[in-house]
Amino acid sequence: MSSLRVGVVFPGQGSQSVGMGVDIAAHSDAARALFERSSEILGYDLLALQRQGPDERLRETQYSQPAIFATNVALYAAVGASLAPIVSAGHSFGEICSLYAARSLTFDDALRIVAERAKAMQAAADEAPGGMAAVLGLEADAVRAVARDVAAQTGARVQLANFNAPTQIVISGDLAAVQAAGEAMLAAGAKRVIPLNVSGAWHSALMEPAVERFRAAVEGVEFAIPTFDVISNVDASPYRDTASMRVNLVRSITREVLWHETAEALLSYGLDLIVEFGASAVLGPLFKRMPGAPPSMVVSDFSGVAKLRERMEATA
Repeated sequence: MSSLRVGVVFPGQGSQSVGMGVDIAAHSDAARALFERSSEILGYDLLALQRQGPDERLRETQYSQPAIFATNVALYAAVGASLAPIVSAGHSFGEICSLYAARSLTFDDALRIVAERAKAMQAAADEAPGGMAAVLGLEADAVRAVARDVAAQTGARVQLANFNAPTQIVISGDLAAVQAAGEAMLAAGAKRVIPLNVSGAWHSALMEPAVERFRAAVEGVEFAIPTFDVISNVDASPYRDTASMRVNLVRSITREVLWHETAEALLSYGLDLIVEFGASAVLGPLFKRMPGAPPSMVVSDFSGVAKLRERMEATA
């Protein structure tokens, strides 16, 4: 058992790529078993979709969320029980990966609610098309003020969606309002505004139609107290009861992701290492910009698993 104090994090939507998960399934029995079980639950060959694409299909929410979930937790499972993290967090629905890792949810239940979440959100996006954009170089209060002014002027919906870093914030809402807000953000001093390649206005009021459908899915599964702390990205606090898990997972459909505050909460555990399990480096680079953050590494394939094992053995 390693003596490292490890925190693990899981990315959410946008971290997918064609080919993800294929390598780890080929080299790890534990990972391959999870993909096989995923296909049974979902009713289609998930790993074949990830291997072959096309990218356009893998980007569709109903496919991307289950694919990301399965890949994230397959990478985690491939490391084995010796990892023994003390705390975890996931970005957006990546939090469900954390709850599975901490044994608050079974794999079957976790995948089922991810799949239902994805279908509900895609249906809401089809009903009310929207967009998202990353605002760089402007602090949260200014972003909120501009978004509020644009919403008031246009009568359309736009709001803060992801608080990834003090000056890296994502807005979400009606497409025209997001575009108008982006122009206003630049006028207010933002360095860049980057439209995101997404199929809906995630974490915004446009997702309200998805709430009840997802709530029914969440209410239909059993939760347990986690075996290690899981920090919610809705309120940046560790879960201490199962009721708050249900409430926050449902809230996360329309609420902003408080990732920076969640990351600060993780750092309060005095970690020696932060490990991101996912197809691409999304969260690890954000920690590198935080004062006092420990080293971080991304495990995206079997070579990453091997490097992590080596690091743990060196501190055993």
